[in-house]
Amino acid sequence: MDFNMWLLFVTALIPLAVGAIYYNPKVAGKAWMESSGMTEEKMKGSNMLIIFGFTYLLGLLLSFILSGFIVHQLGIFGAFYHTDFETEGTQAYTAFQSVMAEVGNEERNWKHGISHGIMAALFFAWPVIAIQSMFERRGKKYTAVHLGYWVITLTLMGGIISAYF
Repeated sequence: MDFNMWLLFVTALIPLAVGAIYYNPKVAGKAWMESSGMTEEKMKGSNMLIIFGFTYLLGLLLSFILSGFIVHQLGIFGAFYHTDFETEGTQAYTAFQSVMAEVGNEERNWKHGISHGIMAALFFAWPVIAIQSMFERRGKKYTAVHLGYWVITLTLMGGIISAYF
């Protein structure tokens, strides 16, 4: 199994693409601005190159960690990491080959990735957003708007990573 680093660079673009559509005023942008207190004036003072560049780098981190959650075969590599599993004829090599022959590419499809993307949104992103929102005294609408974005984003990232990694 090869590690497809190029796919991670591609999936890192998803937060930007989804954000461009989702936070448009015709979709959820108006609700986001109202619930966050954002104004057009505040937005004009931003350096979008820095925001987009940093968003891409953070998207790359997300892609990397999601691949570990979604592609279970990477866990097999982790289990054999400190052995000589790449040296033919060794006990570790034989055990590794046996496990990989049994597991193969199981659960490497859109459905599996989508389910993991949804789980990441609901069991990781939502608690983080909700905790932060409560301490910032933001309302449920603010949390719901951001959760919607992360459900879509992580679902797409998960599906693509699982199907094409």
